[in-house]
Amino acid sequence: MPTPSQPVDAEGTALNSPSQWWEITVVGVPLLDDLLFWRLQTEGCQGTASQLANQQRTVWGYLPQDCTQESDLKRIADLVRQDVLAVGQPAPKIHWQGITEEDWAHSWQDYWHPQEIGDRILIYPAWLPVPEQGDDLQLAIGDRLLLRLNPGVAFGTGAHATTQLCLQALEKHLGIKKSTQPLSIADIGCGSGILSIAAVLLGADQAYAVDLDPLAVSAAQDSRDLNGLTSEQLWIAQGSIEQISQQIPGPVQGFCCNILADVILNLIPQFTDITAKGSWGILSGILDTQRPMISASLQDSSWQLVETNYDQDWCSLTIQRL
Repeated sequence: MPTPSQPVDAEGTALNSPSQWWEITVVGVPLLDDLLFWRLQTEGCQGTASQLANQQRTVWGYLPQDCTQESDLKRIADLVRQDVLAVGQPAPKIHWQGITEEDWAHSWQDYWHPQEIGDRILIYPAWLPVPEQGDDLQLAIGDRLLLRLNPGVAFGTGAHATTQLCLQALEKHLGIKKSTQPLSIADIGCGSGILSIAAVLLGADQAYAVDLDPLAVSAAQDSRDLNGLTSEQLWIAQGSIEQISQQIPGPVQGFCCNILADVILNLIPQFTDITAKGSWGILSGILDTQRPMISASLQDSSWQLVETNYDQDWCSLTIQRL
């Protein structure tokens, strides 16, 4: 069965209008989904999914039809084949077809189920009924924080390693809150809002979330309402660090940024615009091979690498401002 993976565009944004998409299917590849996701996202795919059967992956990528020609699809297919051949594996079969946004947005819901992450979070699909006391699922919830989500086509369901790494790091940071002062965090490239909602549920007093895509902003606002949070607890706007800097009354104590490594690299000089000395940050969406260049740039910008965590080929970096 296909398992959903978050859209992976450069700002963690929602799939954009119009509603017609090219679905690229890569069939019969070995366990190289991280490599293929990287290639597909680099070439503009705004969503990915994968299926594992008999140690072989089928990988899907999604491109808007209005800005994609068949020549683009052929070029992407050639690049994917070259990537797979370069690691010593047989060339996969690749084909594509046109689909509607509704086809994509609803099909993966059949395969997305409640998911425990870390020690405290339970991601719970919005279309499932909230369990009553005595339901079997109540045992799974226990003392966990129920984070309800209906991301539609926005980034962030909790299924991808990069999101899980961020959630685990947030749990660790917010679980050791020592100060009695209000704690605020920023969520740069918020997508569905999963990270900023989790931060508030875990104890942050206020979160500031931004995304460049208006559909992601709308999805995050819906997620905020679904979880019963107020706009004072979770402020959401279209934009990036500049918009957060204009909104916050003072430096945030921490921030998370789960987007692509190249985008993070460009944003590093701006992290100081919303933080103070001692503030922490959680960076994800980084392949292990990209970690050295991110670490070097952080060091040049007065950020100390505190901890690195790994999941598959991905890593998250916990940093602190010097």
